[in-house]
Amino acid sequence: MRYLILSDIHGNQEALSAVLKEAQADGFDAIVCLGDVVGYGADPNPVVEWVKRNSVATVRGNHDKASVGLESLEWFNPAARASALWTRSVLTIENQEWLRQLPRGPVEVGGFQILHGSPVDEDEYLLHPSEVAQLVGYLDARVSFFGHTHIQGGFRVMRTTVKPVPAVRWGSNREELTLELDSEYLINPGSVGQPRDRDPRAAWALYSPEERLVVFRRVEYDVPTASAKIVEAGLPAILAQRLHSGQ
Repeated sequence: MRYLILSDIHGNQEALSAVLKEAQADGFDAIVCLGDVVGYGADPNPVVEWVKRNSVATVRGNHDKASVGLESLEWFNPAARASALWTRSVLTIENQEWLRQLPRGPVEVGGFQILHGSPVDEDEYLLHPSEVAQLVGYLDARVSFFGHTHIQGGFRVMRTTVKPVPAVRWGSNREELTLELDSEYLINPGSVGQPRDRDPRAAWALYSPEERLVVFRRVEYDVPTASAKIVEAGLPAILAQRLHSGQ
């Protein structure tokens, strides 16, 4: 069984289309989504409808909650707040209801877990090994996939230490990771539609449990069209500009 792991699509149809074209060439059997289907991007309805049809399991992200009134906008920056309100105004009633019913993570899928932020707090950012070290004892699966940070990579958790997991490097479009039996893993596939690791290419991962293999992937996509749609929708310009730099 080979899983296509998607996260933080953020209403970016151009990025999603490019990822799917590449992923289909690689081959996969099922799709899971780690949340933030919407927010920032200008195509929330088409993206939601695609995820509804194709993902076997999806957890909610903070932007999914904010876009249907389940999350306070108090802590959102002005651009994120404006995006959430705009997304709320254009989502169909059916898509709002689907987002509202998404479960919080972690959710078990095929012997591994999917979540948005961390295993103990769906809105927590896991950025540093020291933060992950505090979760030892709270990991209910040997392999968990998380999103939220928009940074591809993750962490290998051993008995006394936590080490970062390398992501795809510039000049390459894939990085393979063989999972060791003596460790637990928190893996971030990166963001499909809003990368923030200074690589503007869309990010995702493939996971083969039987092979204990994670393949990180990147692909270029039509950033000019995605960013132009954001501007045309009247959303904050910074949301369009950051797509070009991956920040």
